[in-house]
Amino acid sequence: MGAPDPHTAPQAFLAYLFQRAVQRAQPLHCLEPFLPLPPKGRTVVLGAGKAGGAMAQAVEALWPAQAALSGLVVTRYDHVPPRPVGLSARIEVVEAAHPVPDAAGLVAARRILDLTQGLTADDLVLCLISGGGSSLLSLPAPGLALRDKQQINQALLASGATISEMNCVRKHLSAIKGGRLALACAPARVVSLLISDVPGDDPTVIASGPTVADPTTCADALAVLRRYAIDVPLAIVDALSNGALETPKPDHPAFAGNLVQIVATPQQSLEAAAAAARAAGLAAYILSDAMEGESREVGQVHAALARAVARQGQPFTKPCVLLSGGETTVTLRPRAPGAARGRGGRAGEFCMGLAQALHSQPGVYALAADTDGIDGVENNAGARVAPDTLERASAQGLKIENFLDRNDAYGYFEALDDLFVTGPTFTNVNDFRAILVL
Repeated sequence: MGAPDPHTAPQAFLAYLFQRAVQRAQPLHCLEPFLPLPPKGRTVVLGAGKAGGAMAQAVEALWPAQAALSGLVVTRYDHVPPRPVGLSARIEVVEAAHPVPDAAGLVAARRILDLTQGLTADDLVLCLISGGGSSLLSLPAPGLALRDKQQINQALLASGATISEMNCVRKHLSAIKGGRLALACAPARVVSLLISDVPGDDPTVIASGPTVADPTTCADALAVLRRYAIDVPLAIVDALSNGALETPKPDHPAFAGNLVQIVATPQQSLEAAAAAARAAGLAAYILSDAMEGESREVGQVHAALARAVARQGQPFTKPCVLLSGGETTVTLRPRAPGAARGRGGRAGEFCMGLAQALHSQPGVYALAADTDGIDGVENNAGARVAPDTLERASAQGLKIENFLDRNDAYGYFEALDDLFVTGPTFTNVNDFRAILVL
């Protein structure tokens, strides 16, 4: 199927670019070059993340039929793709909650650790790791209850902390993340295949690095908690202060001989979208694959750039597509007593900031979405912006400032029928943003 005409169907064209970006990150398309040879002993597959179900199926399809294969992977609820006809299930896939962990994730993490018992140097552990694994692979450190982890996680999500900061804390409050899973697998060789959803593609940050040595410290985690005024039990403060919850470091012998491979990245998906735009006759520019910051403010910066292109032809000549990725943040605003909290996620908040700052600029269309198909905790992947977005909202009596004040991107774009809904995509290379300037 060819690309829709960007001049006559701009929103369909932007959706097409999103689809191309997601397709590039599908496990079946990117895993094969990185699979190791079967070992002398057993092959045990362990994993966690939003792409976990699709990664497990890809391994099942690509692994030699005569070679033994077993294991357990945990993914988000409703993120297990339909099983292809004739593909045997050799890896168990279970589901748990994201972004706040639940008891199912706790049980899965315990079972995954149990599967590491009795491994030998002849065995291979194939770890399939993708974004979301931090919440899905939840096994609290000694002295910490699941309820504590849930409250800390919710507070971090609302604080505006970056993904690196959040995962620094998560690693030190976990009995399985921050390299601890790799330690449990020793003396077996561990090969980790990662789909990156973080700025910079740092393996120690992706899903809080369960199989990777951790360069951060207890002091770093404590500093993050204090920076964002996150309450934790006093016993945990003491354990962080005295280093009792320290993670294994790069010089630990359990990491010797292990291999970490990143099989899909945000940059690769942006490049796939750029190639599709160029094939349709448009110039395409990747601004960055690692943008961070407040979502609405990032939207405002994108709007200033898009308006400069539309009005002055600088720094790029139209028609063109501006692409960016990364992981922005949403700091939840205080609510009035009894007021309902707004619904939405990073992509929707970006689109509100963008629409507000575009001032109905003619010829500018945009799509922002999370590549896993879920923006925050709602059923949409993101939202769309068009030159008439503010006008249509005004006709309904909707003031974008009010929706920004309560972080209600879902409510704003739902009223305009501009939510972008894809359902789960079974992969995750984080934020995707595309602005079409005609």
